[in-house]
Amino acid sequence: MALTLTLTTSVHLLPSSTSVARHRIFAADFRLRSRRRISNFHRQFESIRCLCSSSASPMQFEVSTPNSQFLESLVYSRAYWVTEGVIAWNVDVGEGSCYLYASRVAGLSFSEHGIDGYDLRVKLEAESGSLHTNVIEKFPHIGSYKPFKVPSDLDVRDLVKGQLAIVCFDAEGRFIQGTGLQLPGVLDELFSYDGPLGANFTPGGGVSLHLWAPTAQEVSVCIYKNPLDKSPMEICPCEEVNGVWSTNGPSSWEGCYYVYKVLVYHPSTLKVETCYANDPYARGLSADASKTYLVNLDSDDLKPEGWDKLADKKPCIRSYSDISIYELHVRDFSVYDETVEPEHRGGYLAFTLKDSAGVKHLQKLADAGLTHLHLLPTYQFGDVDDEKENWKYIDTSVLEGLPPDSAEAQARITEIQNDDGFNWGYNPVLWGVPKGSYASDPTGPCRIIEFRKMVQALNRIGLNVVLDVVYNHLHASGPHNKDSVLDKIVPGYYLRRNNDGFIENSTCVNNTASEHYMVDRLIRDDLLNWVVNYKVDGFRFDLMGHIMKDTMVKAKSAIGNLRKETDGVDGTRIYIYGEGWNFGEVANNGRGVNASQFNLTGTGIGSFNDRIRDATLGGSPFGHPLQQGFITGLLLQPNGHEHGSEATQLLMLSTAKDHIQIGMAANLKDYVLTNHEGKEVKGSEILMHDATPVAYASQPIETINYVSAHDNETLFDIISLKTPMEISVDERCRINHLASSMIALSQGIPFFHAGDEILRSKSLDRDSYNSGDWFNRLDFSYNSNNWGVGLPPKGKNEHSWPLIKPRLQDPTFKPQSSHIVATLNSFLDLLRIRYSSPLFRLGTAKTIQERVRFHNTGPSSVPGAIVMSIEDGQKGIASVSQIDPVYSFVVVIFNARPSEFSFLSPALKDRNLELHPVQVKSGDEIVKKSVYDALSGGFTVPARTTTVFVEVRNG
Repeated sequence: MALTLTLTTSVHLLPSSTSVARHRIFAADFRLRSRRRISNFHRQFESIRCLCSSSASPMQFEVSTPNSQFLESLVYSRAYWVTEGVIAWNVDVGEGSCYLYASRVAGLSFSEHGIDGYDLRVKLEAESGSLHTNVIEKFPHIGSYKPFKVPSDLDVRDLVKGQLAIVCFDAEGRFIQGTGLQLPGVLDELFSYDGPLGANFTPGGGVSLHLWAPTAQEVSVCIYKNPLDKSPMEICPCEEVNGVWSTNGPSSWEGCYYVYKVLVYHPSTLKVETCYANDPYARGLSADASKTYLVNLDSDDLKPEGWDKLADKKPCIRSYSDISIYELHVRDFSVYDETVEPEHRGGYLAFTLKDSAGVKHLQKLADAGLTHLHLLPTYQFGDVDDEKENWKYIDTSVLEGLPPDSAEAQARITEIQNDDGFNWGYNPVLWGVPKGSYASDPTGPCRIIEFRKMVQALNRIGLNVVLDVVYNHLHASGPHNKDSVLDKIVPGYYLRRNNDGFIENSTCVNNTASEHYMVDRLIRDDLLNWVVNYKVDGFRFDLMGHIMKDTMVKAKSAIGNLRKETDGVDGTRIYIYGEGWNFGEVANNGRGVNASQFNLTGTGIGSFNDRIRDATLGGSPFGHPLQQGFITGLLLQPNGHEHGSEATQLLMLSTAKDHIQIGMAANLKDYVLTNHEGKEVKGSEILMHDATPVAYASQPIETINYVSAHDNETLFDIISLKTPMEISVDERCRINHLASSMIALSQGIPFFHAGDEILRSKSLDRDSYNSGDWFNRLDFSYNSNNWGVGLPPKGKNEHSWPLIKPRLQDPTFKPQSSHIVATLNSFLDLLRIRYSSPLFRLGTAKTIQERVRFHNTGPSSVPGAIVMSIEDGQKGIASVSQIDPVYSFVVVIFNARPSEFSFLSPALKDRNLELHPVQVKSGDEIVKKSVYDALSGGFTVPARTTTVFVEVRNG
């Protein structure tokens, strides 16, 4: 008789007193969790028929046999094998018993005689008390689980190679519940390994291959002479020693291709699968990414001229506090640049062409002081074919003739968006290989050589190279997906799973688990690969909060220990930063101490300061797009959105000012300032709407200040959304510059999105990760900022089309070339000002507290204006040391008001302040109208203007 199972969000265990016939494992009210996951399982097992109703109703499944019900219980992995001697499970067997079952061939099943198909059945003893503290520290999310003792005579190393299940019975031997097991704990204890992995070339000319795969039953290597060969020229079985499979080959293997053939039990299919996988430590790939390229990265043939001496010619960085960052996508940089040869557009080599418009633009930024170029993902990622001949294209001449608010452009782009050459790249397949689509030829060593040429060329124009790394998730999983790698080799280990055993997806998809030793090691090894083999100068970690703090700290230490004499690079100059967001299953240390903003305090690792972004622009990326902020008109120039009463808006504006000011003081948690109420408070005592402290940093290099990045709308676009429709494009351009100035002249590390300085627009697209070249266009000829190229793609923007359409329709919103050039020149001035004095780049919390002051504070302050002073010492006076030989005092006034700002400060009287020389020479005639009166201590600054006054030392 078929049973109908209703899926809900709880698990009902049969009580021990329930009478259940032995051939009936489950009762009709046995409830299962995770609707979507279980539906995936049903598609894999034909014996279970899915009868889905509407989304508003529970899913129901008609199960034909008790065996199907038993197999369905094994889809879950609710028990954890945490150490060799302990399994943790959230059940209370009472007077009952618990057994572990193992099957090498994944043959566990159920018949009228009970559970069949096992090679081993062993009783587990329920232990009194709780799990050991070291287990809870490693797995805090199962701290309340019950420990079950595993007999000490079991060969656990062999058992983990097959299908495992744990089953509990009541006192009369009747079934209560069964489940599969999660193995990372015991794998870490028994198989953690620090020896060689990947391909290693010996001085004698041979090559050895090592693969960590402790749950594999068999591993062999298939060697291919050519990347397109269907049949291997040889298949070499690997030998296992303590979970590591290896084989040795001749020097003739160099330049060949290989894949691992792995026989392994996979919990997603409940089968022993034959998986074909690339090497997780791959350093090269075939053009179709189906095979690993056997390449020796130390070969002279792969090194551009002067490569080994590059460490001696790196752009000089005195300290991390001198860093400024510019975020750029490789393809965006040159795909529309007509000064670049067509074959190099959108690729690595475009950065090597010193006479191109794009490189000349970067040179301007570097000459003005910019230090670091952050490249969006450049590792091997999915969703863009490396073979360009497979791409689909749009005839842009057709799009150019469409109205600025047309929906046709986005429709055409969307049709081919998964088959074109564009994607941000946050979908990693292999972390350690340069992306092939950016190379002239994705086959063989070309991508390696061209990547190195790119780094070398950027260093030569004065820019350090930062890689955007995405270690928090993987593009694919499972035993057969072509883009799955790690989950084919040690299934269930590399990817973080929830308490039911299903992969966590809070990052996007396929969250990785850096709390597991070999995941942590792979991340650290990969970082070292990029530093040593590609001589990059920094890393930006995507969703860094999903990585464990310990991984980040160990990675920073390992990189910092690299030396030019032994490693060819100086690791002490490598800067690390990332997104310290605290959400998902890792939130609040849910899987161990994670690398969140607050947890990273004191590490010297930077994290993005979203507080200054939101206070400056208004709202948040997740709020209403018309929510105004400090520079976009809150209270002072309403846009018609309901912001509350005038008193409410004044409070919001004053609070935003507090958030910005502490951000300008590098978001230091112990920095003391006067808040809008007139109270002296620390940065950690200034609170956000949810009572979370605004400030979290203990040193300035731990704060990345920014107002825009690749995510969300561009700076110009968000300003165009939030400001009143009736203001002029001239005013919007000034607001754009004002926002950049608040970042450029703050303490901490300033971060800019490529195009901030040229009014870049994506036609109001809020998420352009897959919006093609059309919406992501950068124009270094400065003719257009890409505004009004059609309604942005429907998927992420349709809900805002009613707001977007009238703005795109209005021709007065579009900047002219003169606006773009003026904004660029003003941005270059900001960089020149920042690097004109070390006072803008203070290196410690102590020096910031001693020297940085905010005026125009407290309840009587003028809304919409920030007045900041930075003091230097005098020789012979011990209170504050002298660090600037040119300027002894600086005053910066940020006037976000739509009108002129006048301010009197007795504390700033009798100074010899004058307009900064850079602004005196500026093409901005408005800033030159700024005035300081020494007698009164009075300042006058024009509307929407940032003015820098300096006191020049005598002699």
